Amino acid sequence: MTAHQTQLDLGLENVGLDPVFSTEDEVLDREGLTSLPEPKGVVFTKKWVVDLILDLAGYRADQDLAALYAVEPAAGAGAFFLPMIGRLLDSLDLHKRPLSDARGAIHAYELDQRSAAHAIDLTAKELGHRGVNEGTARTIAEGWVTVGDFLLESRRDRRADLVVGNPPYIRYDDLPGRTLAVYRKLYPTMVGRCDIYIGFIEAGLRHLADGGALAFICADRWMRSAYGAQLRRLVANLYAMDVVIEMHNAPAFEDDVSAYPAVIVIRRAAQGPVLVANAGATAGPAGNGRPLADLLVDLADDRIKSLAGFSATRLEYWFGGHSPWPSVEPAKLTILQRLEERFHPLEDSTTGTRVGIGVATGNDGVYITTNGALVEEDRLLPLAMPADTRSGEMRWSGHYLVDPWQQGRGLVDLTAYPRLRTYFEAHRQELTLRNIAKRNARDWYRTIDRVSHDLT
Repeated sequence: MTAHQTQLDLGLENVGLDPVFSTEDEVLDREGLTSLPEPKGVVFTKKWVVDLILDLAGYRADQDLAALYAVEPAAGAGAFFLPMIGRLLDSLDLHKRPLSDARGAIHAYELDQRSAAHAIDLTAKELGHRGVNEGTARTIAEGWVTVGDFLLESRRDRRADLVVGNPPYIRYDDLPGRTLAVYRKLYPTMVGRCDIYIGFIEAGLRHLADGGALAFICADRWMRSAYGAQLRRLVANLYAMDVVIEMHNAPAFEDDVSAYPAVIVIRRAAQGPVLVANAGATAGPAGNGRPLADLLVDLADDRIKSLAGFSATRLEYWFGGHSPWPSVEPAKLTILQRLEERFHPLEDSTTGTRVGIGVATGNDGVYITTNGALVEEDRLLPLAMPADTRSGEMRWSGHYLVDPWQQGRGLVDLTAYPRLRTYFEAHRQELTLRNIAKRNARDWYRTIDRVSHDLT
């Protein structure tokens, strides 16, 4: 059986009937399991983003939160957990409940023992500020925060009404091999070159009770990458996308990161309408007394015309299957869905049409130019750039590919093209530093991809 077949069998046949682990305690061989120190994957989320996520997920003080079970899978410094505790305590006051009613209402996992101890201290301090005596506060805090690996321990926990947080950012090749193998066995959507957050999403989804919600801020690459295909299929088949907010340019974290983040709320329920939004560089707290989440909903439903830093819309349904999900401005998604309903795909085997990506060069600064006299005329291939089609019409910007390929015959002989040879020789050092040139020293001036002249 191939690895691909294995993950399909584990991920779809077993999960397809019920997206929750068996109640029987599976025995794992944990010998050799090691974990990374927590700081390698920590990114701290700003409070306005935390409040937005909690509000979108429905974890608000006016709800009877003591009647729910909320889980934070990676507590860290408490960016999510402490606001959750504040809301839980406010809810107890509003609903006239004693603190004892909340002992089983919330739970934070933390892999790193020192971070867990710090989270316990902060939790006990918050309880102390609310008038709880020191001993009781410490006991409750130690019950709410536990040391453990969410990807392993949550399998024996009860189902949650909410799984919320910012999962760690750790690439698969930074994980110890034995640990990664166990994670992949437990979470078959963790395929290919995935980040560990894929496992956190799958584990969180499996952990949900009926109607429960997973609310994360994490990288959105899984929505479009090859390694996210099985997670997309799992979500499309068994869950409902409630909210998707792209936050690539938003100031969502305390430190600058290049994680391409998005806020997602996924519910264990039938699919319904979806709030889709984009947060730009000026996005931030509303500042007018109303929750940002409510304003965003009003913007999506056309009850308000604008909201600084945001665009939003409401889709009637979400995209199905394991194919990449689109990434465009929210308003354009509605048009895209209409096109999807009415027309065949652009790439269609029945009509023989094919869509290909552009040529990967390894150094666009050398290979792409707007100088129409740079080299010999037949070595300049007119090149369409993404911006050339954004108006809906083809408006060529005058870019060319400096083309080293002959049609159907490999690379050109540079001695036959003195101007091309002079140009490439002038940039030889840059071109030979590329991996493709190191692997093919004789063909040092080639682009990474061959040019398919037939496509022109």
